[in-house]
Amino acid sequence: MQRTIVSHKDFGLTNSKTHLGFVQNLVFIVRLISSSLPLENRSVTKENGQKLSSMVSYFMNSCGLSAKSALAASKKVSIKNTEGADSVLRLLRNHGFTNLQISKVVRVCPQIIALNCERNLLPKIEFFGSIGVLSDDLPKLISSTPHLLAVSLKNRLSPNYNFLKNIVVLDEVVVRVMKRMKWAFLRDFNSNLAPNIAFLREIGVPASNISNFVISNPCGASIIPSKFYEIVNKVKAMGFNPLRGMFLKAIEVIGQMTTLNWESKIEVYRRWGWSKDETLNAFRRHPYCMRISEEKITKTMDFFVNKMGWLSQDIAKRPEILLYSLEKRIVPRCSVVQVLLSKGLIKKDLCPCSLLVLGETQFKGSYVTKFQVKVPQLLNLYEEEMNLPDLRPGFERYVE
Repeated sequence: MQRTIVSHKDFGLTNSKTHLGFVQNLVFIVRLISSSLPLENRSVTKENGQKLSSMVSYFMNSCGLSAKSALAASKKVSIKNTEGADSVLRLLRNHGFTNLQISKVVRVCPQIIALNCERNLLPKIEFFGSIGVLSDDLPKLISSTPHLLAVSLKNRLSPNYNFLKNIVVLDEVVVRVMKRMKWAFLRDFNSNLAPNIAFLREIGVPASNISNFVISNPCGASIIPSKFYEIVNKVKAMGFNPLRGMFLKAIEVIGQMTTLNWESKIEVYRRWGWSKDETLNAFRRHPYCMRISEEKITKTMDFFVNKMGWLSQDIAKRPEILLYSLEKRIVPRCSVVQVLLSKGLIKKDLCPCSLLVLGETQFKGSYVTKFQVKVPQLLNLYEEEMNLPDLRPGFERYVE
């Protein structure tokens, strides 16, 4: 069989600058197409080559895709003519999309380029505006999850929005949740989020807690129901009360951790003197203590135990202090309190953990501003980043 050799001259390809400002070497398209085909299909006809190269060329020239991405996109969608595709690009540009955002949208979801503007795309854009998505935020929302423009408005976007609104009530909160969910918002809520919410209601979780859970952890709330039920039952077996807010925090943490990761955290705390029961009790007091990185646990415990001289068992009673920033909260506050202790301005039996959980305004008022006349340098000390020496002589042991 005679092999047909197809060159870039057959396609009429030259270097060009597009209306989006992208410059591409179109000669490379032919080589890319040929190299991407199976060996037995490397001999392509001029007609087929022109059709495929035309699509690749359009994605490169008009959408700013790389040659590789353009070839991948051309295999997912067929453009019969460029008029409709040009209309889609104009619509996106008219709604504030940058060239980079357009490239990302088309690369991730090339099907968008073949949709009808008036029938498919514009109603969705108007829908997002009607629920409170600001015009400046629309390109960011769509470019982060391009398939939002590809799914059905009637059968997916609108029903999912209504379901979320019934839970979180306010439109601006629905939009915030939607941004956090990203790809999860594209799913059919009847197959995941709805049964999960129904299960939480059945076991007595208050509506306000469910609302906060969906707002803070929308992806975790919309996992496969069988997996979600397993996590919930595990949390219940650990002694958490469904009526309390910590119940849903525990669900969030357990849902994000593998068994290996969980055991690894148990081992880290064991090295700092916590028994397994003490670690589980700390988890019940504040579940987020188990999702801190091992490095963060080690650095913070080292400061508390080796520099401040606190007992690790005391820290287990207030595990939330492990979540605070060492540089921005823990060290500055401990340095201020240490100065006040050394000057006899506060009592030594003060619970050190209680100083860390105070709000910023309350702490500054009670321990910085209050003593600024007697210790003028206190505010500067508090605001400076500093490495503390061994501070163990300051506090007496205090178990709350």
